Amino acid sequence: MTAPVSRTWEHAVVTGGAGFVGSHLCTALLAAGTAVTCVDDFSTGRAENVAPLLDRPGFQLIRANVAEGIEVDRPPDLVLHFASPASPADYLRLPLHTLETGSLGTRNALRLAHRSGARFVLASTSEVYGDPQQNPQDERYWGHVNPVGPRSVYDEAKRFGEALTTAHAEAEGTDTAIVRLFNTYGPRMRGHDGRAVPTFIRQALDGEPLTVTGDGQQTRSLCYVDDTVTGILAAAAHGMRGPVNIGNPGELTMLELARLIIGLTGADSDGSAIRFIDRPTDDPAVRCPDITLARDKLGWEPRVDAVTGLRRTIDWFRATVEH
Repeated sequence: MTAPVSRTWEHAVVTGGAGFVGSHLCTALLAAGTAVTCVDDFSTGRAENVAPLLDRPGFQLIRANVAEGIEVDRPPDLVLHFASPASPADYLRLPLHTLETGSLGTRNALRLAHRSGARFVLASTSEVYGDPQQNPQDERYWGHVNPVGPRSVYDEAKRFGEALTTAHAEAEGTDTAIVRLFNTYGPRMRGHDGRAVPTFIRQALDGEPLTVTGDGQQTRSLCYVDDTVTGILAAAAHGMRGPVNIGNPGELTMLELARLIIGLTGADSDGSAIRFIDRPTDDPAVRCPDITLARDKLGWEPRVDAVTGLRRTIDWFRATVEH
């Protein structure tokens, strides 16, 4: 395993910086002494995610749609492109916005990085693998994606973003990296965003049955947000192009996850605590990252186990008004 590369940044632009992962990135960068410009249109990001940062020296918030352009006060040396609806509830509600953010928004973020001589990191996703026929998924796998299904607006936006990022590096010499993020969870998720962890926690805390889709045997691999952020910044510092998987190779079925959250929240543990509903179209049957490349090249692997991370997330949900 290669030792992690240490690199500091003077000024980072984080698109989607008021979103779940983006706001944690802003916080981590500020803590490391980096000035941060957060760009967000608040279509899915939330002001409260960055409210504690507004009075911090070096932090600036710009409300803008990245698909329409990105203008900042001074050149960055790091551009982290994290703008995009990411939950099924959001990208199904905002299909054209999702596609425009993944195409025009990525182009604009790449242009900003290129003219500034900055390092560029694209937030891609495990969804580029679609409903995979290979498990676990490594970066050489091309995926199994329905290009016209309901999930395609997100899947294909990210696949196009990867292609555009690769072409920019080849044609323009832009210093780029692609990180493929697997299922990430933690504080600041929205209880109604449609993803399994916040949905199950909200339902458990509200005394509702946990809605497990299908028979609950489909799997996901859950990476706590602090680990994800560490992996992203390790890829930025390393200089590798990627793509590189950032995720936790510990695989859970959705039924196992529901039962775990029931136990951790102290919710009713009899059979009525789980309700089975129809599975969404093109819902992946498996999802598990091969993180050999991240371990070998970045010296990175997740540290927070599922029980610890879920407890922290449950505690955060309990402390917030929205369940």
